[in-house]
Amino acid sequence: MSNKNLYDFLRGSFLTDESAFKNWRIIIFVVVLLLVMISSAHRADKKVIKIAELNKIKRELRAEYVDTETILMQMKMESNTRERAIEIGLNPSETPPKKIIVTQKK
Repeated sequence: MSNKNLYDFLRGSFLTDESAFKNWRIIIFVVVLLLVMISSAHRADKKVIKIAELNKIKRELRAEYVDTETILMQMKMESNTRERAIEIGLNPSETPPKKIIVTQKK
């Protein structure tokens, strides 16, 4: 490449001469493609951040669920139920329950 061609390129004469319309079309096309790529990358980053936040919330809710389930299991234990019943004045029955047998006649 000669000095004159290099000087013309640096000066930007390829944008102002007779065939500049083709050059401008290519430049505008490339700029639009770059803007679309940047926009797409930003949307993908937002989605990744949102997924990370949702995963954090999911882990917190899972931990809360496990804690609540543990508390519920302890509350359902027979010994705890019996203690709570005694606190409100209920005592175990002294006489065993009677079995009721239902028979159907045809």
